[in-house]
Amino acid sequence: MKAKCAAFRRDVWSSLLAVGLFVVLLVGHDASAASFTLFESGQVRPLALSPSGGYLFAVNTPDNHLEVFQVSSSGLVHRGSIPVGLEPVAVAARSDTEVWVVNHLSDSVSVVEVAPGGYGGTVVRTLLVGDEPRDIVFAGTGKSRAFITAAHRGQNVPFDPQFTTPGIGRADVWVFDANNLGTSLEGKPLSIITLFSDTPRALAATPDGSRVYAAAFHSGNRTTIIHETLVPNGGEAAGGMPGPNVNFQGIPAPETGVLVKFNGQNWLDSLGRSWTNDVKFSLPDKDVFVINATANPPVQVSGSAGFYSGVGTILFNMAVNPVSGKVYVSNTEARNDLRFEGPGTFAGSSSRGHLHESRISVLSSSGVAPRHLNKHINYNVCCAAIPNDENEKSLAQPLGMAVTSNGSTLYVAAFGSSKIGVFPTAALEADTFVPSTANQILLSGGGPTGMVLDEARGRMYVLTRFDNALSIVNTTTRQEIAHLKMYNPEPANVVAGRPFLYDARKSSSHGDSSCASCHIFGDFDSLAWNLGNPDAAYTLNKNPIATTPPEFGDDPTFGQDPNFHPVKGPLTTQSLRGMANHGPMHWRGDRSGGSAASSAQPDSGAFDEVAAFKQFNPAFMDLLGRHAQLSAAEMQQFSDFILQVVYPPNPVRNLDNSLTPSQRAGKDFFVNTTSFFHGSCESCHRLDPNANPGAGAFKGFFGTDGRSAFVATAIFPKTPHLRNVYQKVGMFGVNYPFGFLPPDPFMGDQVRGFGFNSDGSLDTLLRFNSGFDFHPIFNSVGIPDTPAGYQAKLDMGQFLLAFDSNLAPIVGQQVSLTVQNLAVATPRIKLLMARADVGECDLVVKGRIAQIDVGFLYVGKGMFKSDRKAQALLTEEGLCQLPCVNPGALTFTCVPPGSGQRIGIDRDLDGFLDGDERSAGSDPANPLSTP
Repeated sequence: MKAKCAAFRRDVWSSLLAVGLFVVLLVGHDASAASFTLFESGQVRPLALSPSGGYLFAVNTPDNHLEVFQVSSSGLVHRGSIPVGLEPVAVAARSDTEVWVVNHLSDSVSVVEVAPGGYGGTVVRTLLVGDEPRDIVFAGTGKSRAFITAAHRGQNVPFDPQFTTPGIGRADVWVFDANNLGTSLEGKPLSIITLFSDTPRALAATPDGSRVYAAAFHSGNRTTIIHETLVPNGGEAAGGMPGPNVNFQGIPAPETGVLVKFNGQNWLDSLGRSWTNDVKFSLPDKDVFVINATANPPVQVSGSAGFYSGVGTILFNMAVNPVSGKVYVSNTEARNDLRFEGPGTFAGSSSRGHLHESRISVLSSSGVAPRHLNKHINYNVCCAAIPNDENEKSLAQPLGMAVTSNGSTLYVAAFGSSKIGVFPTAALEADTFVPSTANQILLSGGGPTGMVLDEARGRMYVLTRFDNALSIVNTTTRQEIAHLKMYNPEPANVVAGRPFLYDARKSSSHGDSSCASCHIFGDFDSLAWNLGNPDAAYTLNKNPIATTPPEFGDDPTFGQDPNFHPVKGPLTTQSLRGMANHGPMHWRGDRSGGSAASSAQPDSGAFDEVAAFKQFNPAFMDLLGRHAQLSAAEMQQFSDFILQVVYPPNPVRNLDNSLTPSQRAGKDFFVNTTSFFHGSCESCHRLDPNANPGAGAFKGFFGTDGRSAFVATAIFPKTPHLRNVYQKVGMFGVNYPFGFLPPDPFMGDQVRGFGFNSDGSLDTLLRFNSGFDFHPIFNSVGIPDTPAGYQAKLDMGQFLLAFDSNLAPIVGQQVSLTVQNLAVATPRIKLLMARADVGECDLVVKGRIAQIDVGFLYVGKGMFKSDRKAQALLTEEGLCQLPCVNPGALTFTCVPPGSGQRIGIDRDLDGFLDGDERSAGSDPANPLSTP
């Protein structure tokens, strides 16, 4: 291999010089239009200060770069911008020249070599980890081990995720020896520690590196659902649903399930009645885990010392007090034990304005001590006009934290309040602090996600996500003294609309709630809520309804009430991802843009998603407790933003987009078997990614056709999409028969309290698919209770886990190429090229050759276009041999279709290619750059 590279060095490198690799040319505008794909990934550890304190490293999440700043007494000076993976959300520095970046969408970790003086750098190794990695810390002896959180799934994992096996943890911590990453393509982990929780997020390490703390993200709050078949009819008087079971008009509500919460001994509903005999599993609520970082290999500490319970519902971040060793966990606690939205007049109570409480939980040897950050709020009084004094004191959605070296002060990034909260740690731990604006630092950019302290200079650096910028704060005066914006490729309407999702100061009178309180970073919170409104009126369903054939009476409702009763019972939180092109919103479709008579796809009548989303405006008053709805202009801005958020690629499906034999059999059944009076499953759960391709990017159906359709539930829901089925694995155990399946025995500890279906009451896909057993046509073909029928349901479950998303599974995937790994990297490079050839992605290449930044875009037929106008196209072989010119490394990344020109060779899409601009001594794409 080295001999081949040596021969290639003379021929190819000389030819590159001849065609003008370093020639400066002023070229005309030839950039093609490129789309920006909005994933809205939540940042976890966005900033890191180098060990010497001389450099600040910042993740530029929307631009897929690591930004390098030199720290001086006069402020920050931008030195370099280094391409990494898609959606970087965390960064950690081993030295001034070695930085690791966690790429949330690429399922990878970029090991970055920073050039001397911070003037750029390159990715020298790409580690492949589990799905949606989020955080990284260094710990162990000499802090030589890297700990990385990831979901227990993904195409790069070396194990079976066991989606259908009860009692399996869904959270992983990958551990690498940073000094010995192995010779395999993906890197060799020392260990993959599986934790008994749902998907993980934050990490923290003790100062000596001996312990690492890992936190679940959606850790839950020990709530679950009792299926409606176990709830006696007749309402509260008969031991059934807690009342009221009518609205103010006296119209009876449909029979639904009941939410219950475990109090340590029993499962109780909102009236304090026990349903313990009906819950066939337990939720140990393991929230934060303790890992022995110096063990060989690292392991979770055994016994009860290995975890903390009762920390919170949604855990965002952690910090360790370097003096006391206590751990601070930023979190929110869900109040889904409360019922109803609206004023609460008819029912006598409401959850309006009291959905989640923002907290810091203190972990110590004596246990867990949650501290409500907004204890000044009077939740008995609602909806004062804003601004108001109570609102101004509140801190919403706490994310990143930093503790001073003497352990006396904790700084908290209040993402939803655009402030930094300042707490004496002693007062926080004793719960004697008094909320006050005097102990807050207001930031101009908005949406702080994380910070680092520069105590030598009396400063703090904060990343503000609303405007993708950095704030410099004087920690003595508690004032923002500078604000520097990073380059942001997001469309203007994305930047303008983002605050309406998160800004609690504007969303609620109390100042502590926003849409993101439940829709975490635009997704869901893995809970069910009973948010009916007994004070609201019964309304008619004007959406299109799937029809039935004449032999079934030509009744599209099949005897069900298709209309919208305002007391709708418990329903799981739905994601705000992927709403475009999927018709009416909410489980029932009761947020609709128009009538069935005028509905046509795309974007008219009930399929007008902008009009449908605007129907959520009343929730600002009825649910968040705002004094008034948003203005029409504000709601338009919110709609323009949120309807651009898309689902990530499916992490279960093979990277070449093929299906396993079981998945293929499940798809055949899903598409071709008449299992319902409408036809096949696909008759309603449409899978047509190319529907109305002329209507814009990502048009198509992914599990719904947008119509209402009868199913075996009283709320007559709209047919839901199926893109996030894999996110709902982890609940096992129900106490009622469903189809041919009998009730479960007691299933023991599980990680989730909600599963599938609109209320989360179905624990497994097998049980979900067994719903077909109730339908006469399905029964007539003998499938439910035969071995073939059982296998068909299992296969269908496998297909649903791998259900198509808007983007192919290859999108985001990476590989780094060096002279040392050419042989092992080539097959993966060919895979990326093959998927680009069929249009599933654009393929870009970024890196450094002989200390010169280079970029390439794959244009098909094995050819790559350079980011220098004068350079000729390169073949795959020619490009892959470039690292033979020492030093050199190239990283290949599949990016969303249409974004390759921007990400690969023309960052600002001005028609002047990146390489030519760098050669000219400027980088217009980066306003912070210096020639």
